Amino acid sequence: MKLFYGVQGTGNGHISRARTMARELYAAGIEVDFLFTGRASDAYFDMDIFRNYQTRPGLTFAVHKGNVNFLQTGINSHPKQFFQDKAALDLSKYDLVISDFEPLTSWAAKHQGKTVLGIGHQYAFDYPIPKKGYNPLAANILKYFAPVSIGIGLHWQQFGQPILPPVIDTPELSATIIKNKIIVYLPFEELEDICKLLQPFTEYDFHVYCNEPKPTAHSHIQCHPLSREKFQRDWADAIGIISNAGFELASESLRAGKKILAKPLHSQMEQASNAFALQHLGFGQTMYELEQQTLANWLDDQRAVQVTYPNVAAKIVQWMLEGMPPLAHNFIASVWDEVNVLRIRY
Repeated sequence: MKLFYGVQGTGNGHISRARTMARELYAAGIEVDFLFTGRASDAYFDMDIFRNYQTRPGLTFAVHKGNVNFLQTGINSHPKQFFQDKAALDLSKYDLVISDFEPLTSWAAKHQGKTVLGIGHQYAFDYPIPKKGYNPLAANILKYFAPVSIGIGLHWQQFGQPILPPVIDTPELSATIIKNKIIVYLPFEELEDICKLLQPFTEYDFHVYCNEPKPTAHSHIQCHPLSREKFQRDWADAIGIISNAGFELASESLRAGKKILAKPLHSQMEQASNAFALQHLGFGQTMYELEQQTLANWLDDQRAVQVTYPNVAAKIVQWMLEGMPPLAHNFIASVWDEVNVLRIRY
């Protein structure tokens, strides 16, 4: 079996999910060619698992100070390049095409009459799950940005819909938690604004991961360059994480029992809905601006949620090898039966 797998590379969540899928696909003896779009080719890191992967510009959203800029998004989209790349992408030799909300792959497969399987959080929005900021523009972006033939939606709870739990790594968890150690990953915010937010809370150690780290005048705020390996080491024994409302990092943090403070991107329906769902489920807290009082309340709260998720990637690969039969209620229910939610207090 030979697959072509397109991954939206704008944020690291899609790439993290693809890493988990890659391990299971390789373990099953499946040959996979990966394509990543959405950022410059030299901006990817820790990509060895994807072997001889390709990159293209693709389509992505322009963000400034925590807001999606739709005008700049249009200017940056380079439609001529996109259509040239779509026409040049030959998918004829592949048995199956997979898209993790990656538009170039999805549209090339549609143009060539190939079945494309969507695996990702965005495909859960085809169903009546908790949504915020949902409007005709947001609905059309979800529908037409990366269209698929079959979509496997992923979410933190089933909500009575034919969706699956998150696709995440399930490593051994750290036995030690440092109660004043906080990871900060707000890639769409200005570093100066982040440091201003954190400055008063000197009793905590903040580890800030960002694109362009700079030394700070505050010993309790350490800035680090983006590195999956170092991030995972720091994150393993931290008590909590402050991040945008991306799906994958929140999923990994729930699995590890980290408390979560999520700041969704403005004008981005998926992130607004994720923040709403975290609050609705009692899985995390949210802030809509960089607010010190909200941060203070969250830091003082010693409660967290730990969610046990099964190896969903392995179950999807097995389903693919069985010919991708319609996702039966019994199969979906059996996967969710392995999910366990534990409320904890540090």
